[in-house]
Amino acid sequence: MRALRTGLAGLSVVAVGLLASSLLVGVAPAVAGESGVERYLDTVRDDPARLDAFLRELPKGGDLHTHLSGAVTTETLIALAAADGMCVNLADFKAVAGPCGAGQRPAADAETDPAFRAEVISQWSMEGFRPSAGQSGHDHFFAAFGKTGAITSGHRPEMLADVLDKAGRQHESYMETMTTRQGGAVFELAQGVEFNEDFAAMHRQVLAEGRLAGIVAAARAETDRDEARYRELLGCGTEQASPGCGMTVRYIHQVSRNSEPNAVFTSMVYGFELAEADGRNVALNLVQPEDGEVSLRDYRLHMRMLAYLRGAYGKAHITLHAGELVPGLVKPEELTYHIREAVEVGRAERVGHAVDVLHEDDWPELMRLMRARHVMVESPLTSNAQILEVSGWEHPFPTYRSFDVPIALATDDEGISRTDLTREYARATTDYRLRYGDLKTLARTSLDHAFLDGERLWRGPDDYTPATPCARDQLGAPEPSATCRAFLDANAKAALQWAQEAAFNNFERRYS
Repeated sequence: MRALRTGLAGLSVVAVGLLASSLLVGVAPAVAGESGVERYLDTVRDDPARLDAFLRELPKGGDLHTHLSGAVTTETLIALAAADGMCVNLADFKAVAGPCGAGQRPAADAETDPAFRAEVISQWSMEGFRPSAGQSGHDHFFAAFGKTGAITSGHRPEMLADVLDKAGRQHESYMETMTTRQGGAVFELAQGVEFNEDFAAMHRQVLAEGRLAGIVAAARAETDRDEARYRELLGCGTEQASPGCGMTVRYIHQVSRNSEPNAVFTSMVYGFELAEADGRNVALNLVQPEDGEVSLRDYRLHMRMLAYLRGAYGKAHITLHAGELVPGLVKPEELTYHIREAVEVGRAERVGHAVDVLHEDDWPELMRLMRARHVMVESPLTSNAQILEVSGWEHPFPTYRSFDVPIALATDDEGISRTDLTREYARATTDYRLRYGDLKTLARTSLDHAFLDGERLWRGPDDYTPATPCARDQLGAPEPSATCRAFLDANAKAALQWAQEAAFNNFERRYS
C-alpha cells in the first residue's frame, strides 16, 4: 500500500492485492459475476436507500474533475474559520479575519447556533437553494467561492484530508484535484510581462531572469508540505489510517481565464513548467465562469496560447472547461464553437461539462471527432443541474454515450453542490436507467483517461481488452503471471487499473 500511496512507483502485486481487499472486506465466495449484479441492481434501482448503499460500495475509479476549494465540505470550512477566529459579514456572508466588528458575527457562532449555522451553510453552498428572480443557481454557486476564499487560501492540507477521506470511504482510488499554488507570485511575475501576439517572444519574457524557476521550486516545496500534513491528519501509516490514505492524488493547475492576456499566458507557462518539474502536477485547466466578459472576449486567444505551449512542452496534459453554457446565458453564437475550439485548437485531451454540445456547429461531426481522438467528457451531473438547470434527458449525457464518446462522472465542487461521487452515480443510474455494465464502464473510463504515468492495462484507449502482457491472465487476479506482473510493476496506470479489476471481482462476489 505504501507504494500505491506514494504514486504507484514500483507497485508490487502484494500492494495491488492489499488495495483490492481494502476496498471491500468480508466478501462472499465467488459466484456468478456481472449478470448476478445486474439482477441485484434491478431489485434496488427504485429504492433510493438501498441503491445508495450499493453504489457507495461500487469501485468508482477516479474523480477527474474536482476543484479543491469547492470540494471541501461546508462543515469543515465552518470549523476552520472558527479555529482561526474569523468572522462572517452579515450583509454578504463573506468570511473575514477577526476580530469581529459591527455587522459581523464570529464564525464560531455557526458551531453553537443551529439557525446561524443553517444560514451560513445555505450561503456557502447550494443547500436548500431555489432559483428566484433575485439570484440564479449559476450566480449563487459561483458567489460561494468569494465568500469562503479567505478560509480556503490557508488550509490546503486540511481540505485535502477532508476530500480524500470522503473519497476513500466511497471506494474511489484516484483523484485529480484542481489547485492554485503560488498564485500571488505568478500574478506578480505577470505584471512585468507585456502581452504580445508573438507567443514565442512572450514566452521568453516569462522565463527571463529565472524568476519562474524559483516560483516552481517554491510550489514543489509547498506540495511536499501539503502532502506530509494531510497524511498526518489522516493518520496514514497508523492503525487508525483513513481510507483516504489509499488514494492516489494528482494536481491540475488552475489558470484564471477572466484575467488579462499577459496574466493568463504567464499562468499557462507556469502550469507547463510545473508539470515538467514535478510529476505530481499533471495538467492545467482554465477556470472561472466561461460566460465571463473576459473569458468570452479572449476564448479563441486562449486556445491559440495553449496550442503554442503544447508544442513547446512535452509533459503537461490539457483538460478544459468548455461548453459550460446554455441559451440565455450568452449570445447564441457563443454556443456554436467552444467545445470544438477546445478540441481542435486548444488540444484538450478531456473536456469538462461540455453541456452545450448540441448547439455546436455540426455537432454530430464534433462527437465523431471526439470519439476518434478519444477526447473524454468529464460530466458532473449535479453541478450541471444546479448551475445551468440542465438535467435528465435534456442533458447531452445519453447523446455522448450513443456516439461512443468516452465519458466519466465527476463531482466538480462537491462541497458547494452538497453531493459526492456516489450521488453522481445514483443520479446517472436513476435518470438514464443504467445497467451495472454501464457503471463499470464509467468507472473504467475514469482511470483509462487519468493523467497517470505509464501504459494502460488495456490494448488501446476505451478498448477494455487486456494488453498483451496480461492477455492470458484473469483480470484482477491476486497472482498474475510473471509477464503481467512485470508489466504492472513498470506501469503505475496499469497497476491501478488492475487493482480496480480486483475490486470489481470482490464487488461482484458480494452482490451476485
